[in-house]
Amino acid sequence: MKQIISKISKLVILDKNIKLFKKNIADEAFSLIENQIKNQNEIVGLEFGGSYAKDTWLSNEADIDIFIKFKKSISEEKFIDISKKIGFASMKNYDPYVRYSEHPYVEAIIKKTKINIVPCYDVNLGEWKSSADRSPFHTKHMQINLTSKMKNDVRVLKTFLKFNNIYGAEIAKQGFSGYVSEVLILNFGTFENVIKSIAKIKPGQIIGNATKTFDTSIVIIDPIDSNRNLASAISDENIGKLILTCRSFQNNPSLKFFKIKKLANKNDNWSNVLTVKFNFKFRSPDIIWGQIKKANNSITTQLKLGGFNVLRIKSYCDEKNQAYLFFLLDSIKISKNYSKNGPEFFRESDCNNFIYKNIKKTQLMWINSDKKIISIEKRKFNDVVKFTNEFIKKNLQTGIPKGLQNDFKKGFKVFVGSRNLSKSIKEANLDLISTDGTIFYFN
Repeated sequence: MKQIISKISKLVILDKNIKLFKKNIADEAFSLIENQIKNQNEIVGLEFGGSYAKDTWLSNEADIDIFIKFKKSISEEKFIDISKKIGFASMKNYDPYVRYSEHPYVEAIIKKTKINIVPCYDVNLGEWKSSADRSPFHTKHMQINLTSKMKNDVRVLKTFLKFNNIYGAEIAKQGFSGYVSEVLILNFGTFENVIKSIAKIKPGQIIGNATKTFDTSIVIIDPIDSNRNLASAISDENIGKLILTCRSFQNNPSLKFFKIKKLANKNDNWSNVLTVKFNFKFRSPDIIWGQIKKANNSITTQLKLGGFNVLRIKSYCDEKNQAYLFFLLDSIKISKNYSKNGPEFFRESDCNNFIYKNIKKTQLMWINSDKKIISIEKRKFNDVVKFTNEFIKKNLQTGIPKGLQNDFKKGFKVFVGSRNLSKSIKEANLDLISTDGTIFYFN
């Protein structure tokens, strides 16, 4: 393992020319914003944040986070309005646009580098008015406590997470953020220790110092806020992937854990995938992804109520105008009949109600060996495409999130199999129907 880690550690060291290139972009952006805040009495400061400020960024994908610090007396309305105006004015030559977290912020791209202009309040430690208020404290904490060796180990860990498809805090991913990577290295000391510790982690184990209890699979405490559990934003699937990947890497160290994975395409599994495709009016990726996930969960619930066994779900969005909801089923057709379990025959009132409600619809009714009344009824739909089409058309206002209803009204498509999917869409969602050989490995 040490040899593999040593090789990767050398590869992720930042090149001097790349650092200079990124510094020039960062300084340009900072200067443009600085010019816009000179006459703003509501603003008390401007500073770099994120991985750039902490020197933990990866050479091929570093964003520049610049925080505008407001007086804590400023109203939320002014806080949002002024920061957006400053963001758009300073980045006017770079096609700025709004992104959303707890509060909206402005993003632009300079020479293929994302510039995030984020407002926060100038507060004391623990006196948070917005979630972004912690960020300057995160930056200072890591600048003070991470050694040069640890910063490079953060880059190794980020690379490990990235190539195993569990890196990124955005709602679309629900994976491990850059800050979580820093916190793990800070707690365990080295990348190797992170691997060994996560490989044997216990349910509910706390990483860091907590001042209250949390109900998540594992707990990762924010070192500058002991009441904040960073793991609450990470999906159980991604926590599980990290644990199994750490075990696999420990048992079979290889450079393949730091390379793009080639998943085997099992075309026969596509035949059991239901797809709901729709177009949407452009909006912030943070908003559309939240709506997509709600739609996925809502339709999953209805499929299960309709008798279809949903094994996995996945979403795809090009973040422009097209989205896909995927549902892997154990079968796209189910029995035309289904059984309903009624009460025990001793419960007179319940029996009467059950018989009254079901006698006209039943194909067959009897008392089973468990003393319960059983009714066999016929399904209206046993084909998943017909069922889903009918459900969405007739339950648009209750079955689809409000934010997507107008998009669905303009049209949607429901189909099974991969015939109507482009090659790029299939490749992007291959993990839905494939087994990851690096995670599920046994020597």
